[in-house]
Amino acid sequence: MNKIQKKFKIPPKKYQPRGLEVIYEDHDILVVDKMSGLLTVSTDNEREATAYYLLTDYVRKGNHKSRNRIFIVHRLDRDTSGVIVFAKNEPAKRYLQDEWQNFTKKYYTVVHGRLPEREAVITSYLAENRIHKMYSVDNPKQGKFAKTGYKVLKESAKYSLLEIELFTGRKNQIRVHLADKEHPVVGDKMYGVKEYGIKRLALHAAELTISHPYTKEQMTFEAKLPDYFSSLVV
Repeated sequence: MNKIQKKFKIPPKKYQPRGLEVIYEDHDILVVDKMSGLLTVSTDNEREATAYYLLTDYVRKGNHKSRNRIFIVHRLDRDTSGVIVFAKNEPAKRYLQDEWQNFTKKYYTVVHGRLPEREAVITSYLAENRIHKMYSVDNPKQGKFAKTGYKVLKESAKYSLLEIELFTGRKNQIRVHLADKEHPVVGDKMYGVKEYGIKRLALHAAELTISHPYTKEQMTFEAKLPDYFSSLVV
């Protein structure tokens, strides 16, 4: 007999946390589409305007005495939008983190210029400096192995829309690798160039395929490509 996990009814958007759209929820996992500009977890400067804080309140239904909570499985940068999965119990968290490298992650990004190769894989070892900026090194003893695949989907005079397959999940990996190729992500002030009129970082976690921590069923969650990305490559 197959295991069955009951899916929760997703509430109307007006009752969902601001800056987050609930894609899927059951007893073990909560999957959302995060907007650009929202932190995943708190920092020294911001405690409440985070996905973690807002979703904790969401699962507690406003009752601060509730024992319901969520657990961090992975993160997206503040300015990256798209799919994030949270666990709702410790066993689910451990399972998802242990299996994380086996899951499939697809991103979309808009970069400066046109790439010479329509499809390629970028690899390097990523290290972090004192101001928490990542950079590529050749020495495996100095950094962690990172592997990023890309495919050009569409081009305009100035920009290219890419589909990204993330083979490893290092901090700022996509942004560093594309900057290394001299085609930085549009709107990337840390690894790219400042450009007038750009509204946001053009990086979006579009699709995540996992195996469910309880049923072991393969599940794919998607977050629609932001219209802004398409507007850059017309």
